[in-house]
Amino acid sequence: MSVTSKLEFRPKLWSALRHYSMSKFQADLTAGVVVGIVALPLAIAFAIASGVSPTVGLITAIIGGFMVSAFGGNSVQIGGPTGAFIVIVYGIIANYGLSGLALATLMAGLILVLMGLFRLGTVIKFIPYPIVVGFTAGIALTIFSTQINDFFGLGLTDIPSAFLPKWGMYFANFGNIDWFTLAVGLVTLAVIIITPRISKRLPGALVAIIVVTAAVYILGLNGIGTDIQTIGTRFGELKAEMPRIQTFSLNIETINMLLPSAFTIAMLGAIESLLSATVADGVTGSRTNTNTELIGQGLANITVPFLGGIPVTGAIARTMTNITNGGRTPVAGIIHAVVLLLIFIFMMPLICLVPMACLAAVLIMVAYNMSGWRTIAGMIHAPKSDMSVLIVTFLLTVILDLTIAIEIGLLLAVVLFLRRVMENTEIRVYSQQLDVAEGTDLDAAHHEVLDVLPGVEVYEIDGPFFFGIATKFEELMRTTPGEKPVVRILRMRKVPFIDSTALHNLEILIKSSQDDNIHVVLSGVRDTVRQTLVKAGIDKMIGEDHICSHISQAVVMANHIAEKADAKK
Repeated sequence: MSVTSKLEFRPKLWSALRHYSMSKFQADLTAGVVVGIVALPLAIAFAIASGVSPTVGLITAIIGGFMVSAFGGNSVQIGGPTGAFIVIVYGIIANYGLSGLALATLMAGLILVLMGLFRLGTVIKFIPYPIVVGFTAGIALTIFSTQINDFFGLGLTDIPSAFLPKWGMYFANFGNIDWFTLAVGLVTLAVIIITPRISKRLPGALVAIIVVTAAVYILGLNGIGTDIQTIGTRFGELKAEMPRIQTFSLNIETINMLLPSAFTIAMLGAIESLLSATVADGVTGSRTNTNTELIGQGLANITVPFLGGIPVTGAIARTMTNITNGGRTPVAGIIHAVVLLLIFIFMMPLICLVPMACLAAVLIMVAYNMSGWRTIAGMIHAPKSDMSVLIVTFLLTVILDLTIAIEIGLLLAVVLFLRRVMENTEIRVYSQQLDVAEGTDLDAAHHEVLDVLPGVEVYEIDGPFFFGIATKFEELMRTTPGEKPVVRILRMRKVPFIDSTALHNLEILIKSSQDDNIHVVLSGVRDTVRQTLVKAGIDKMIGEDHICSHISQAVVMANHIAEKADAKK
């Protein structure tokens, strides 16, 4: 059976249109317009912070936002460029240029599609929370660090990308603060903070940009603050021109060079989009098809590089804005993309007037909201292992590199999972008497106690029999005191699966036991585990009759073998 035959690729838009109505369209229209307006300053700010033109940010929000809504697995998800990608995008451009970014984004899109086809959506959602909090907080601090130059008007160029050298340069140049630029940034922050207290429906970032840009423009006409840097002075005239379709040349050398960056983009995009979808499901009561969502995100990231865009993912803030304004179907997300397209066509000259300090303030608020400091403060009393993982992921993200943080974070996730599984998997040893119903809900009156003759040892594995437990079991077998038994019973009633390492160790155990004239009997083997054992030839090694369906049958057989061995002495 093929992978795709098991996958139901059913974008939410398809099902939403079957029962669509005018009332739903009115709600989606309102939400889509509001979200489009909210997304405008964020798309511009994220693009500039990532090291690309504001035009690229808008193109990404338009194309990516449309693709995520059209092909995604969540009804209210809003896609576009996000703050989480700033660090990785900036680093890729610095090392490989815009063509390298385009190729990495394309490869990341392919990885996301494959993840959806191989049904890995549910797996991504189980990445430990401390890891998500750690690298999100690290990204927030890194974003904040990238805005200091524009916020304070330091006028620095060739700023190091590494965290510590960057702050070293800042501290060495804080005497060059442009106080008018700083005032613009502080006023922008104040407007963003005050606006929601006046009306929660007003997008604070957009209100701040309009008010502050208008004020700076008017002051400039009167000769005040004429040297303040704006989008226009940094990027020149912005034209409402759709980019040309780009072509790529892929070769094995390029793929090897960009694969780590592409993997980071894919994992970060998957985590952020599914986290956003989970939050949205909690508010709306809907259910995301996680694998379809990954495929939708992948298709968006495959498409945007051909139009010069940057990576796309689900955006929590814009998704929540969509929900609170009444959006309930993917049509709202499509309308948001149309609104951005109209702004792109008709309002690009006005965008050139926006001060860079104003955008820096917007991103500082984004970093503050991303930081999750309240969550971190609430986790102080969490287990030490969780806090250790959080701190390690945070430090790796800030000091080293987001790619390293993602890779080591995922490794930590696997290690934590294995550790907890091993802590919850027990191996018990029985001799003389065995309570058949031990570990079940039966009361003591219904328990059956079996007599186990000398020379018979019973080992019960309670949990998955995988490589970590296989090693633990092997050590237990070597260290069990007493004479060598005649029969070893492996009770496997609570083993849901067995992996190749455990099979290999089991084969070694059987061979070494047979060399010592010790019989091995398996009991309580589930059908799925039995199929695995049969494929590995375990039934032939020990004999079909030595794989018993119940422990009572296994103990009777083992006692009979032990009696025979005792009689021969």
